[in-house]
Amino acid sequence: MTRLRESITDGEPREKLSTELGLFCLGFCTALNSHHRAEDGELFPRILAEHPGLAPVVAKLNEDHVLLGYLLTDLERAVATADADELLRHLDGIEAIMDSHFGFEERQITAVLDAMTTTDADIVRLLGAD
Repeated sequence: MTRLRESITDGEPREKLSTELGLFCLGFCTALNSHHRAEDGELFPRILAEHPGLAPVVAKLNEDHVLLGYLLTDLERAVATADADELLRHLDGIEAIMDSHFGFEERQITAVLDAMTTTDADIVRLLGAD
């Protein structure tokens, strides 16, 4: 994201921005979406099976995943037509949601994840710790 931000503020030509955004989304966006699908489809149901009281937390995390997906798609669309200020606002929004999301996740479920990783090899795989 830092490189995209620099390209925008440096006034890179639209074609170069499109290329950089494509690389960003191929790498970062793909990895992030894959991570969120694993959490939503496998990890969170396991957490809820053992800790049903975390349902509101998991619902919030799922909501963030959907929102981030929309924001990344909007950024991809915007690169073709938006001016630099608008593109920077898109990046600001993505960064804000990601910071909020990861902070919330760490505060709410880190202890649960830590406990699960000591006993469940599948959870370790889902977290990418293999």
